[in-house]
Amino acid sequence: MKEKKKILVIEDDRDIRRTLELRLKMEGFEVITAAEGYEGIYKARMPGIDLIILDLMLPGLPGEEICRELRKEEKYSALPIIMLTAKDTDADIVIGRVIGANFYIPKPFDMDELLAKINLLLK
Repeated sequence: MKEKKKILVIEDDRDIRRTLELRLKMEGFEVITAAEGYEGIYKARMPGIDLIILDLMLPGLPGEEICRELRKEEKYSALPIIMLTAKDTDADIVIGRVIGANFYIPKPFDMDELLAKINLLLK
């Protein structure tokens, strides 16, 4: 039996976090969640995480810092990260890509687009 890919969702909005968790589980993924930044970076370093969906505006440690910290560590430098955030200016998108996001998706987002990008990164 094929092992499920493990996705970490770091999102402080409970409704969005729950929606993502339910939909990703329906799509066959194992899902771990974190509601704030320090919990998120701790869970990001757990063994077996295949992809992170990362909000930027988080309590505690902001998403930008989580991404920067993970990208500094060789072990996590290639870990796929999708930023999913309400910060949607061109400057925010450029910064997100510069600090290491594979994709930057502004909220509100299209679930099918998100799933397509997840599947592309996990091929």
